[in-house]
Amino acid sequence: MEIAQTPLATPHEAAWSPSAFEAQLRAKGRAYHIHHPFNVRMNAGGCTPDEIRCWVANRFYYQVCIPRKDAAILANMPDRAHRRLWIERILDHDGHGDFQGAAGGGLEAWTRLGEAVGIPREDLWSLQAVAPAVRFACDAYVRFAAQAPWQEAVCSSLTEMFAPQIHKDRLATWPQHYPWIEASGLAYFRNRIPLAGRDVEHGLQVTLEHFTTRVAQQRALDILQFKLDVLWTMLDAIEKASQQ
Repeated sequence: MEIAQTPLATPHEAAWSPSAFEAQLRAKGRAYHIHHPFNVRMNAGGCTPDEIRCWVANRFYYQVCIPRKDAAILANMPDRAHRRLWIERILDHDGHGDFQGAAGGGLEAWTRLGEAVGIPREDLWSLQAVAPAVRFACDAYVRFAAQAPWQEAVCSSLTEMFAPQIHKDRLATWPQHYPWIEASGLAYFRNRIPLAGRDVEHGLQVTLEHFTTRVAQQRALDILQFKLDVLWTMLDAIEKASQQ
């Protein structure tokens, strides 16, 4: 996958103010996968148990890739202060401390979600159910994070701005529509809501401070669109895989 290039601003166009630039970034939420037909149907109760399991199994590969992506960004960060903040993201997913309970991390919480929908732990971790297109999209994102300037990679993480609502929707609708899913398996969605807010604060700070010309700001919008495309493409692939 490549970053689509929209027509560049001319060097003579003034940069947006920080508040106007942030508004442009947030407006990209119109393309967030919360609006994907499969996600809409899932939250409306329209998915079968097999479709839910397909989604959980494929999204797990994205969860596996998140700490790898964050480690790649961390390796490119020259500043200790930023590294100290960014490393929290890796610990959030891989776990920390005694790795028990909430300290088990996001990967463990997603594993519990898998078990709650009927996927044994060893089957989930085998990644055998991951669709090729999902693997391709996630791997493309990890490669981008490793190869891009670290500020650009940080910018790509700003889809977290839109994530709290998608988690809230699942917490609000899944217990009603999918009572067969053990409630404790939904902890991942609940845990991510406050963490996303913390991560956005740091990511926005880096982005607003680094992309300060109109041309650079347009580049940032293209990068964010690339990440949105990764997430949308994943759901396209999951929807197709769930029908096979």
